[in-house]
Amino acid sequence: MKIINLKTEINMDIVIDFDGTCVTHEFPKVGKDIGAVPVLKELIENGHRLILFTMRSDEDNGASDEFPNVHGGKYLTDAIKWFKRNNIELFGIQRNPTQTWTTSPKAYGQIYIDDAALGCPLIYDKKVSRNPFVDWVRIRKMLEYRGLLNKK
Repeated sequence: MKIINLKTEINMDIVIDFDGTCVTHEFPKVGKDIGAVPVLKELIENGHRLILFTMRSDEDNGASDEFPNVHGGKYLTDAIKWFKRNNIELFGIQRNPTQTWTTSPKAYGQIYIDDAALGCPLIYDKKVSRNPFVDWVRIRKMLEYRGLLNKK
């Protein structure tokens, strides 16, 4: 399989998940650092736009079987605050602001970074998190290979 170099004069809209992608899985809390911050900042410095697309919400939900002690909260707000604390500008939250041609709930982007995506490089380290999480060293190398980031 040949990898296509995406380097163009057009900057990419990059849709990014949060739990397991930017931080470890610790929902309802915000997880631990996994190395996403420098790569996300570099993507923005290279003119790309980040769109947060997460299952987190601020709706007052009742408890679920999986999270019996979770009753509503500002979980999406917590994720947004993480980006603000790390000085990472979001172009969109849960949607692409330029997406006017459809009412689909799927946020449009040229690239999706999500721990649940087939082929996304993951780290399996039970000492750090009960669930696998994105390997940002390998993600950065993939972005370099595709021409979206300069080689270090």
